[in-house]
Amino acid sequence: MTNTPLKNIKACVFDAYGTLFDVDAAARQEQKALGDNWKVISDVWRLKQLQYTWLRSLQGNYISFWNVTEDALDFALASANMNDAALKKRLMDLYLKLSAYDEVPETLKSLKAAGIKCAILSNGSPEMLDAAVENAGIADLLDGIYSVADVGIFKPHPSVYELAVEKLDISAAHISFQSSNGWDAYSAKDFGFNAIWCNRFGQADERLPSGPDFQITNLTQMLPLVGV
Repeated sequence: MTNTPLKNIKACVFDAYGTLFDVDAAARQEQKALGDNWKVISDVWRLKQLQYTWLRSLQGNYISFWNVTEDALDFALASANMNDAALKKRLMDLYLKLSAYDEVPETLKSLKAAGIKCAILSNGSPEMLDAAVENAGIADLLDGIYSVADVGIFKPHPSVYELAVEKLDISAAHISFQSSNGWDAYSAKDFGFNAIWCNRFGQADERLPSGPDFQITNLTQMLPLVGV
């Protein structure tokens, strides 16, 4: 990782889930129904959600992220010996209304004020992303919301990262990509982006090529790194 701030950044592209939006928010609101193991269930839900995207990409069996999210929740609830259709429906509905992390609105406002374009690049389906953005009240701070649905394969396939380059019409060298997922930040750097890993969860460094340029713990810390 470098100590030199990034130069000539014209756009900041963000992963959505875990980066802008709190993936534990749905389960947290159903703590009473899920019990003391709510966080474990939430963690399994998230892990299987990611695993299913990778496996389906390798298989060539793409389905929408909404369906992947439902399959992952089914697995998580079954692993906890819970069979509650009403609870499952509530959790899925809540996933459309995940709260944004506290620093997200002000970070986006600061970037926009500095003339830097802001966009989301996510595994999420367009409907899921639109719902989360509306719930967070950040639609007017974004120049684009880009979904893997356009290419029919999940991250970290290079065609996903290429979407941002094409949609923004800005070269990868002038884009800073932010993700809370280490594998995503590493892969984005390998693609050619400048990459900032927002390591909210204190994860160990990945054993992958092309490590990120910077590692931070919340998005506020990215501002001086991109020249704001």
